[in-house]
Amino acid sequence: MNAPRNDSLFAALRAAFPGDLDATAIETTAPDGTPLYYTWRDIDRASSRIANLLASLGLPEGSRVAVQVEKSVEAMLLYLATLRAGYVFLPLNTAYQSAEIEYFIGNAEPAVVVCTPGNFGWVSKIAFMAGTRHVFTLGEERNGSLLERAAHHADTHEIARKGPDDLAAILYTSGTTGRSKGAMLTHGNLLSNAVMLNDYWGWRQGDVLIHALPIFHVHGLFVAIHAALLGGSKMIWLAKFDPRAVIAALPRATVFMGVPTLYVRMLGEPSLMREVARNMRLFISGSAPLLIETFRDWQERTGHTILERYGMSETIMLTSNPYSADARHGGQDERRGGTVGFPLPG
Repeated sequence: MNAPRNDSLFAALRAAFPGDLDATAIETTAPDGTPLYYTWRDIDRASSRIANLLASLGLPEGSRVAVQVEKSVEAMLLYLATLRAGYVFLPLNTAYQSAEIEYFIGNAEPAVVVCTPGNFGWVSKIAFMAGTRHVFTLGEERNGSLLERAAHHADTHEIARKGPDDLAAILYTSGTTGRSKGAMLTHGNLLSNAVMLNDYWGWRQGDVLIHALPIFHVHGLFVAIHAALLGGSKMIWLAKFDPRAVIAALPRATVFMGVPTLYVRMLGEPSLMREVARNMRLFISGSAPLLIETFRDWQERTGHTILERYGMSETIMLTSNPYSADARHGGQDERRGGTVGFPLPG
């Protein structure tokens, strides 16, 4: 008899891990500059420990896990562990202050809140008053109560079985026309978008992604991370964007995703030349309009044409300039500056 189907996003990501689990999956540096390397096995084991911790809390089905922490590999592991355990991930901008956090926690009613050690005092007060039973801390130096507690749990975990319409994440909108609203994204939403993007953007074996985006937005959390994991691709992970660090990493990478301001800042660096970008195959820009001047300056300086795309918190990616010839549109392959391309397939 065939095993029941599991439409969990994490199940698909885990199935895409390469056969050699001891290969490097993430290359990064500690806050003190020490190089750090995470293997695919590390990701599997660490996400299992955190998932087992969450499962041990006796949370109701579909519980939300709200997270406001600095960018780190461990923060990404918490996201994966939440998916793995079958709960709903709710990322919160690190710039949010008490009034905003009070609104989001009151509105989303998370069962678990994870914050930085420095914010525990005021965040936990808000969370406990709103009825949240569990508050953990996670610091950018791989510290905090979340990891301390998770270390006591097993490093294997059976992935929770989810349907395609089960909720995987909630992202609050920017609130341009009123109070922020929670966009509810299912396992099927996120997986279908990731699979389609990897195909449309020509993701291939051996790709290496430079990850320099925040992970509380669609771009950094979903588009970038899902693409790399689904492609079994290594990530060069930067906790914060540094134009010189990104340029220095270009010869060892093939894909970079950024917002327009990141491209502008890199253009301001004399070290940005065609030679350092010769190994790259794709530069992607989104989250805001890219000025045509930036588009053209990047072509001239690097020899590469930036691919612009468009999406929303509610839908993930909707449109994209082509990576290669799009048979749906007469084989057009031109990436046009100042545009966001064609509606994506599917």
